[in-house]
Amino acid sequence: MMRFLFFLLCSAFLLTACEDTSEVATADTAEPATETSPAPATAPDAKFRPALHFTPPFGWMNDPNGMVYYEGEYHLFYQYYPDGNVWGPMHWGHAVSSDLVSWEHLPIALYPDKLGYIFSGSAVVDFNNTSGFGEGGAPPLVAIYTYHDMAGEKAGRDDFQSQAIAYSNDKGRTWTKYAGNPVIPNQGVRDFRDPKVIWDEANAQWVMVLAAQDRVQFFGSPNLENWTLLSEFGQDARNHSGVWECPELFPLTVMETGEQAWVLNVSINPGGANGGSGTFYFPGNWDGKTFQPLREAQFSPTDTVNWVDYGRDNYAGVTFSDLPDGRRVFMGWMSNWDYARQVPTETWRSAMTVPRDLSLHETDFGTRLWQQPVKELQKLRGPVRKLDMKRLSDGVTVVDLKDLAPDGAFELDLTIDLVDSDAEELYLTLSDESGEHFYRTGYSRKSGVENAFFTDRRASGNTDVHPKFAPDRLTIAPRWSNEDHLRIHAIFDRTSAEVFFDQGDPVLTDIFFPEEPFTKLTIEVNGTSGEGMPAGWGLVEGKIWGLRRAD
Repeated sequence: MMRFLFFLLCSAFLLTACEDTSEVATADTAEPATETSPAPATAPDAKFRPALHFTPPFGWMNDPNGMVYYEGEYHLFYQYYPDGNVWGPMHWGHAVSSDLVSWEHLPIALYPDKLGYIFSGSAVVDFNNTSGFGEGGAPPLVAIYTYHDMAGEKAGRDDFQSQAIAYSNDKGRTWTKYAGNPVIPNQGVRDFRDPKVIWDEANAQWVMVLAAQDRVQFFGSPNLENWTLLSEFGQDARNHSGVWECPELFPLTVMETGEQAWVLNVSINPGGANGGSGTFYFPGNWDGKTFQPLREAQFSPTDTVNWVDYGRDNYAGVTFSDLPDGRRVFMGWMSNWDYARQVPTETWRSAMTVPRDLSLHETDFGTRLWQQPVKELQKLRGPVRKLDMKRLSDGVTVVDLKDLAPDGAFELDLTIDLVDSDAEELYLTLSDESGEHFYRTGYSRKSGVENAFFTDRRASGNTDVHPKFAPDRLTIAPRWSNEDHLRIHAIFDRTSAEVFFDQGDPVLTDIFFPEEPFTKLTIEVNGTSGEGMPAGWGLVEGKIWGLRRAD
């Protein structure tokens, strides 16, 4: 079983109203002296808790923070309010894993104090002890985060956010806030937050990328304490429908050329690919001071934005620092600010996406990020169910999930041949026993939406949480390889779907809340005439694994 160390629970927690509770708390929130038990497993929303995705034991969770790897442990910190199920005075929750699959909850890492709430940020291993915080020859972990002064915001000031650091010498179990905080005071920028720091080996410096309202700013430091502004990027770039947040800069090798490039991720709210919040990226070059996108087309009014995820529920994602061998593993907050406060869970709120391996590829339409679920998740696989038909023809294939996926989670890997067929759409439909409630995803090449991907949660169960939760079928037609074969690789987990089309570009992530478990998977092809061409699509390979609960 997952081991829980629980650390603060209001006795009236289950009665917390679904509204912003920050008005009733102060920035001087005290650290609790005792630990208490979690909400009972029989809570009315237990049916909505995923089997294998990370969720908080209770309380509110949003952005992943401070993701770092050190001495065999993956650290996941996250925006956390333990006293209610809606956003409130932010803390950093904390969990660790040895395998990216099973997570051990640890006590809260950072609490609000007189300087403000603890907003999003990052963490690094200071291997060379440039900060001087290390003890006994071991490198310290250093967290870099935003202070949010709620009193300053309410007073109408613009300088209520600043950047600060804390350090740990016991593998992240306890933290000491730096006496000289803030290390970067605010210069009058209202939205000035979410520092993500990396060690820039080529230029022997720490580099911070920081959101500054409608752009990002880059800072350099020799020691994590003294920072100098290097440059800005993005004021003239596409996509300014909302505030830029949670940026990240990291290098990746372009797999086809072996050359190194850099990726700049930016989250935006509102202005996402399909409403509300979302994350996009720029492939480019970094010279130690400035970031330059690989293509000037990134600034063209007609250019398509490079979205990390085209679904409605993947936001504020970042990668783990200090992974070996240049590996980049991404996790995002699996929700959307349009309705995150209204989803039908009472004792806890929100989940993270599964960890995803990132790779960078040269394609016919530019340099693109590909994503796939990390291989570590394969340890959760049960026996495989193979689809042994040669073609997916006009008609229906039904897979009973009750025995295959008793925990409500399964993985599908399907490759179809797009050649020599006049089939128009492929549906993958999850449904309950009655068939009345369902979630659907698939591929379409009907006239007018040719080479499109879609998801549909309009009939998925509890959809009344917000008018923007399920307004219509979500259909996208992005640039993709569009070769002879299409791969659909998906992770389904009770109340979520993460669908990796092609080689992991595009990706669509959705959450949903069925009142009764989804126990059937229906695979359906339609629009086939059967005249002059083979009916349906050829099935190159089809596999389905039940996934056991991540204990």
